[in-house]
Amino acid sequence: MTPFAALKAQLSAVVPFAAHVGIEIREIGEGTATTVLEQSPSTSNHIATMHAGALFTLAEAASGAAMAGMFLERLAALRPVAASATIDFVKPARGSITARAEVDGSKAALLAVLDAEGKARFPVSVSIADAEQREVARMTVDWHVAGLAPAA
Repeated sequence: MTPFAALKAQLSAVVPFAAHVGIEIREIGEGTATTVLEQSPSTSNHIATMHAGALFTLAEAASGAAMAGMFLERLAALRPVAASATIDFVKPARGSITARAEVDGSKAALLAVLDAEGKARFPVSVSIADAEQREVARMTVDWHVAGLAPAA
């Protein structure tokens, strides 16, 4: 099993809310990730489209997986937190929805900040599309990662 495959399995297990909603992590790379959510009665709203909260959760899960993939080698020694997020809903979302996330910034630059300051804050951009590849929403999540305090 590759390190990214192991990370994918681990994230699916340690984020129970995303699993509860039905989000599937399809792939994780170095600073990238793809998640998918199939529309169901429990993820739909009153007008039979994907609920805004379900779209937000799908995109946030993709951003977190991309962040984790960027810091894979150091992830066990970090405390990552989604610090803020903005989402734009472009058009009604129906059916199978895919979120593709990418960390904005190079790994070398982010690691340099983390090493120098003990923490780093950076955006992750997420594109959310339906099965026909039409953009239904876009999101930016600002992640904050900090080194864990040494044990006493």
